[in-house]
Amino acid sequence: MINNNAIGLFDSGIGGTSIWSAIQDLLPNEDTIYLADSKNAPYGQKSKEEIIQLSIKNTEFLLEQNCKIIVVACNTATTNAIKELREKYNIPFIGIEPAIKPAAMHSKKHIIGILATKGTLNSELFHKTAEKFQDTKIIEQIGHGLVQLIENGEIDSPEMNQLLHSYLQPMIEANVDFLVLGCSHYPYLIPQIKKILPKHVKIIDSGEAVARQTKNVLREKVGFTNQTHKGNCLFYSNTDSKVLSDILKNKHNVITKDF
Repeated sequence: MINNNAIGLFDSGIGGTSIWSAIQDLLPNEDTIYLADSKNAPYGQKSKEEIIQLSIKNTEFLLEQNCKIIVVACNTATTNAIKELREKYNIPFIGIEPAIKPAAMHSKKHIIGILATKGTLNSELFHKTAEKFQDTKIIEQIGHGLVQLIENGEIDSPEMNQLLHSYLQPMIEANVDFLVLGCSHYPYLIPQIKKILPKHVKIIDSGEAVARQTKNVLREKVGFTNQTHKGNCLFYSNTDSKVLSDILKNKHNVITKDF
């Protein structure tokens, strides 16, 4: 089955580019359209109803671009809105949620940490997933302020370093051996996080798993492109796109636009 329409992705800003990058690495010939709703970031502080409405708005925009599949490249939007999106639209949705399962299954100490937004940690989907691993102690930490600093291009700032130390220290004291990054923005903080955590602590994010699932759904339900050249990558942002452009500066076939 051949389908040359683009893969659509949306997030509450630039964080989902970590998911986009994993998809592009696995499916380099596919066209992609990415919507960064930075004006409304972070989603994690909003109500479930607000998150659903923003997710519907983002989906409508990507459907207008004739996307063949939509990746909800945001943990908060997935855990709060993907059920409603799947009920409302006749198109496959790929979600992203914290990778608790692989961390819990591989943890030798049965103690893992999760750094995520308030919206993700308070969601029904997160609690249902966490309940499956009763023998694992999960140290939860809301990453207050992290998304906004990343959106402002302050990844290496003293304020970021101070926040990360305060969030990770209780996990270190609890003796975690896995840290789950429960927000698609957070992979951009891995270099700083590695400087703080003991070397034996493994960091897990969801990028590669989401990319593999996207490929599976394209194979089974939607169809791959028959393009043999590298796919075009179109990025829309509703705020100043400089931070987005800086993150993508080493990528090819990339165009950024305002919407």
